Amino acid sequence: MDPTTDNAGPSGNPGIARDALEALRAEIAKAVVGQDPAVTGLVVALLCRGHVLLEGVPGVAKTLLVRALASALELDTKRVQFTPDLMPSDVTGSLVYDTRSAEFSFQPGPVFTNLLLADEINRTPPKTQSSLLEAMEERQVTVDGTPRPLPDPFLVAATQNPVEYEGTYPLPEAQLDRFLLKLTIPLPSRQDEIDVLTRHAEGFNPRDLRAAGVRPVAGPADLEAARAAVAKTTISPEITAYVVDICRATRESPSLTLGVSPRGATALLATARAWAWLTGRDYVIPDDVKALALPTLRHRVQLRPEAEMEGVTPDSVINAILAHVPVPR
Repeated sequence: MDPTTDNAGPSGNPGIARDALEALRAEIAKAVVGQDPAVTGLVVALLCRGHVLLEGVPGVAKTLLVRALASALELDTKRVQFTPDLMPSDVTGSLVYDTRSAEFSFQPGPVFTNLLLADEINRTPPKTQSSLLEAMEERQVTVDGTPRPLPDPFLVAATQNPVEYEGTYPLPEAQLDRFLLKLTIPLPSRQDEIDVLTRHAEGFNPRDLRAAGVRPVAGPADLEAARAAVAKTTISPEITAYVVDICRATRESPSLTLGVSPRGATALLATARAWAWLTGRDYVIPDDVKALALPTLRHRVQLRPEAEMEGVTPDSVINAILAHVPVPR
């Protein structure tokens, strides 16, 4: 398929949009070394109107990755440092009394943006964590009974530290299920780490992305055109059945107490569809489903305590399921 001959979406040519989104990798690489899978995951989430949970030890550039994405996409972005004393109104906004007019007016919170970086989301209590539920699911915020729509595109990129549990509040299953993808940010390879140190030795400042040469290479119009093209990507009945079989197998796994819900199955179908379009096809194949199965499903399953003690991980369970579920021909 020639990507430049796709039916254009309402905001432009989807072939040009695909090229622009592909250019994100090179642009973000000016600031972040060796995190192509995470960049791709963030782009997939934008195409699917989903949200992303980034998990990795401190110092692997989770925050820098999101900031670089916002700079390369020409999107408005805001950052919230989640702390134990953060209140829901600090995220959503609140009514403020105006002494001049003697009336209450709504003061929007940082959630009113295109790309919200929820830094260390598991450091705030569940009450504040839940303030994002309506925003993530309904794309609006209700204050004093009045719903207020959020801008489009809107993506929550939340980070959390997987190794430090003191003073943290694990995200409940209902909150985890609102994230389209859970991306693990690994430690860099030896060569990537050498490249990082070399850049810093040459004067790279992670707080000044413009000086690092990061420029906007795509915008909301490209995203709109891309989303329209993704919606036209063909999904055969065999692929739909394959996704269902994978998700049903998680519910029957002896290693899991909680399997993937129908919402998770819908998410896997959507991410596989976006990945197929990004790779230049107008139809989904089983490899697309396999490629997105781990980031889409790993946070939607729950291990049995005895399996966890034996060293079993969600990724290993899902990989075993992918190896045993029959692949459509």
